[in-house]
Amino acid sequence: MNVAISIILIIISVAMTALVLLQSKGADLGGFLGGGGGEGGVKRTRRGVELVMHRFTIALAATFFILVLVAFFILGGG
Repeated sequence: MNVAISIILIIISVAMTALVLLQSKGADLGGFLGGGGGEGGVKRTRRGVELVMHRFTIALAATFFILVLVAFFILGGG
């Protein structure tokens, strides 16, 4: 069971990394720091595939967090 949880955590972490990198493809440093970037400071809403990727990233992050807690208690970290 320990090996299974470890493998699942690795897969989820790689998937989350890929999703985050795909989402930040069009972002520039100004947008990251709160400057609005090349869009003139207009707030953009997510639609279509971008919205699905955003929600899937949140779901993967929540799953990763829960699995880390489960692994911590199962493997005797406390």
